[in-house]
Amino acid sequence: MLAIFNSSVASGPEELRIPGDRSPNYPKKDSSDLLSSFFNAFPLAISLKMDGMGDMAYTHQKQDLLRPRSFTAKDDIFCLFEGTLDNLPSLRQQYGLSKSINEGLLVIEAYKTLRDRAPYPASHVVGHLDGQFAFIILDRATASIFVATDSHGKIPFYWGITADGSLAFSDDAELLKGACGKSLASFPQGCFFSSALNLRSYEHPKNKVTAVPAMEEELCGTTFKVAATVNTPDIWSH
Repeated sequence: MLAIFNSSVASGPEELRIPGDRSPNYPKKDSSDLLSSFFNAFPLAISLKMDGMGDMAYTHQKQDLLRPRSFTAKDDIFCLFEGTLDNLPSLRQQYGLSKSINEGLLVIEAYKTLRDRAPYPASHVVGHLDGQFAFIILDRATASIFVATDSHGKIPFYWGITADGSLAFSDDAELLKGACGKSLASFPQGCFFSSALNLRSYEHPKNKVTAVPAMEEELCGTTFKVAATVNTPDIWSH
């Protein structure tokens, strides 16, 4: 799957962009070239152009049967979803949804809860999802995105910045590398990115997400890591 958003929707962290600017040996391409590369690799893919905000595309070609891809839309909210939710039945019940609702529609409903019941914590919404997943949501009404992966990183998922400054997400690292060069990173597990809140950990919401420059020979230019929790000993307990 592939999603590309222009800078009016989201720009991504500077730490994601900078390695590509410093690595002329890994040239970038524009977002239009990235989309063309996706269709060259997957001629049967389906895409949707989002009112000048970007493009979302997916295919069932070369799909892992245990990690199906889907595209769903409701109330001007669009979702690319890969994987499965182990607790889908209980989540349907929690949100008052019918048994026919799939993972993509469930995630849209969870996102709407986050958006419409502010200051409802994003970590509470995503933290309730149990399974192997990666998803990308575009809210056309607010021109914003919300992206997340599971806490174990079971779905290969990457993001990068193209030559024209677009923020791109995909489960295909080589595809992104051709357009993003070294402005490429694996999306950190147990985290979410949104236009409003940027990159945060929902698994450890109090811990900062930091960027570590990668070695020159590595595929990605940056590695994002959630800072470790420091347990301070209780001096009064001794």
